[in-house]
Formats: sequence, structure tokens, C-alpha cells
Amino acid sequence: MADTDPGLSPLLESASANPEPSPAPDTGFSALRDDVSALVEDARNYAEAEIAFQKTRAGLAGKHGARALVMLVLALVLLHIALIALAVGAVIALAPLVTIWGAIAIVVGVMLLGVALLVMSALKDGKLLAAMFGSGEAP
Repeated sequence: MADTDPGLSPLLESASANPEPSPAPDTGFSALRDDVSALVEDARNYAEAEIAFQKTRAGLAGKHGARALVMLVLALVLLHIALIALAVGAVIALAPLVTIWGAIAIVVGVMLLGVALLVMSALKDGKLLAAMFGSGEAP
């Protein structure tokens, strides 16, 4: 039945007419070469995937970082408005007890005292950081 099949007869004739030469004896280097080329291809694929991942991660971090920064700025603006309202309210509350100028002096004085305490605390922390990261010499 194989002799009458028209699709197989040309293949059988070409196979018998041109016998393939036997391949050169395998010395093991071709298998090693195949393994090294597969390793290089895998490393290239890994590097491309890692670069794509890092680009995506950086994009997400940038977007969320920008959003967090905007939210922080808005929070600071609202805090500033709240402190202004507190100062105005304190002046209004103190005005009947002392004159309006006395109330303003008290509120501004308390605020400046708070600023001075915060600056002294920041300087203390700054000196501690300078000592930790300084050259090691005593001032």
C-alpha cells in the first residue's frame, strides 16, 4: 500500500537517491555550545524582564509618590489655616480680658516661644547628627 501512495513515493525515491552523509562524531562541544547559548538566551530574557519590571515599578512609585506629596502639601496648607484660625480665636477670646493689643501681644508671644522651642530642639538634633556623621574630632 505504501507503493501506491503518491505522497510517499517521491520522498522514498529522494531518500534512496541521496543518502545523508553521516554526521561528524560528537565531541561534546556542540552540547556545551548549545547549553551556553541557551544560558545566554535565558540571561537576556531575564534581563529584559527585569528592566521592564523596574520601569513599571518606577512608574508606579513616581505616580504614587507625587500623589503623596500633593496630599502632604494640602495637609500642611490646612494645618496652616487651622493655626491662623486658632490665633485669631485666641485674640478674640483674650480681647475682653485685656486690650486688643494685649491679646495680640500674648498670642504672638506664645507663638514665638513655641517657634524658639522648636528651633532649639531642631538644633540639638542637628548637632547630634553632625556628631554621628562627623570626622570624629571634638569641637
